[in-house]
Amino acid sequence: MPKQKTHSGAKKRFRITGSGKVVKQGAGMRHHLEYKSSRVTRRQNQDVVLPTQDAKVIKKLLGK
Repeated sequence: MPKQKTHSGAKKRFRITGSGKVVKQGAGMRHHLEYKSSRVTRRQNQDVVLPTQDAKVIKKLLGK
């Protein structure tokens, strides 16, 4: 049986913490950063822990 490959898009967007939670970067940090206040960009740049229902799918894509 062939090896399962890691999903290339998922490995760029998600990571798994030491305790097994799946985290991603907050939304809204890609465009128009010049016009957003520093307060907004700091808040959006924080990591977000995914809910367990979504984390189950992401872990499968990451091969865990």
